[in-house]
Amino acid sequence: MTVLVTGAAGFIGFHTIQTLLKQGRRVVGLDSISDYYDVTLKEARLSRLLAHENFSFVKMDIADRAEMAEMAARHNDVTHIIHLAAQAGVRYSLINPYAYTHANIEGQLVLLETARSFKKLKHMMYASSSSVYGTNSKLPFSVDDRTDTPVSLYAATKKSVELMSHSYAHMFGLPLTGLRFFTVYGPWGRPDMSAFIFTRKILNGEAIPVFNNGEMRRDFTYIDDIVAGMLGGLEKPPGDLNTAPHRVYNIGNNKSEPLMRFISLIEEVLGQKAEIEFLPMQPGDVKETYADIDATKRDFGFVPSTTIDQGIPKFIEWYKTYHAN
Repeated sequence: MTVLVTGAAGFIGFHTIQTLLKQGRRVVGLDSISDYYDVTLKEARLSRLLAHENFSFVKMDIADRAEMAEMAARHNDVTHIIHLAAQAGVRYSLINPYAYTHANIEGQLVLLETARSFKKLKHMMYASSSSVYGTNSKLPFSVDDRTDTPVSLYAATKKSVELMSHSYAHMFGLPLTGLRFFTVYGPWGRPDMSAFIFTRKILNGEAIPVFNNGEMRRDFTYIDDIVAGMLGGLEKPPGDLNTAPHRVYNIGNNKSEPLMRFISLIEEVLGQKAEIEFLPMQPGDVKETYADIDATKRDFGFVPSTTIDQGIPKFIEWYKTYHAN
C-alpha cells in the first residue's frame, strides 16, 4: 500500500501520516507550507515525519496542474489517497475568500483529475466539515440531513467538494469517501483553533474571546479518534451505490459539550482562571454541533474513546512542552 496524503504538514495530516508509518505503510506527503499560520509549527511537524524512511515529501500547491501531473508520474504506485489539504477557518474566509476557492475547490478538482491517472488507485478519502450542516436545527446532525444552507464561504466550499466528488464517482467510477470532521483538537493543533487560543491567552494573562455570550456547544473530537475513524475506512471503499461509488460520513465524538465547560477544563488543568470577553455571534458561526455517527460505527467500526476531560490535559501537556523548547 502506498498512500498519498495532502496537507502532510498540517494538524490532521501529520497525525494521520504518523499512524500510517507505524502501520508500515509507504506515504507520499504533499503540502504547500502556506503562511496561513506559523510556518515553524508546520516545519516542526514535518521534521518528525522526514525521519521515517517510508515517507517522501513534495512541497507543492495541489491546485497546480502541471506540478500535480509531474508528481503523479513519479509516484505512480499510489493505491490510496487521503486528501486533507485545504484552506481552513471560517472567519478568515471573510478576509481572504479567494484562498478558499483556490485551495478547496480548484485543489479538489485537480486532485480528482490526478486520481484518475493512478492506475492502481483503490480508494480516495477527503476531508469535508461539520460546517456543511449550516443552519440545520435538528440534532444530532445526520448525513441524511439537508446541507444546502451554508452560512460561510468555507462551508460552501466544503459542500462543493462533496458535490464534485459525487460527480466524479458517477462519471468515472472513482471510489470516494467524504469525512465531515467535527471540531478537532489535540497535540500539534493549529494556532487558530479554540484550545490553542484559549490556552495561549490564559497563560499570557490576556482576555479570551467567547462568542454568542458563551451560549455555544461543540462536538469536540480528539485527534486520535479522528485518525482512527479515517483509517478504519481506508481499506473499505464504497461499492456501486446507484452507479456512484461515493459516501459521506460524520466523524465526531457523538457528544455536544458546552463551550464554557471546555473553557473551565482548560482553566482547571492550567490552574489559572481566564479573563473572558463575551462577544456576540460572529458571521459564519453556528451555535451548536453534534454528530450522529451511527453509519461510521456500522461501516468503519468507529467508536470515539477520548472525552474532553482526557483530551484537554494531553493537549496542554504538549503545548507547554512545545513552547518550552
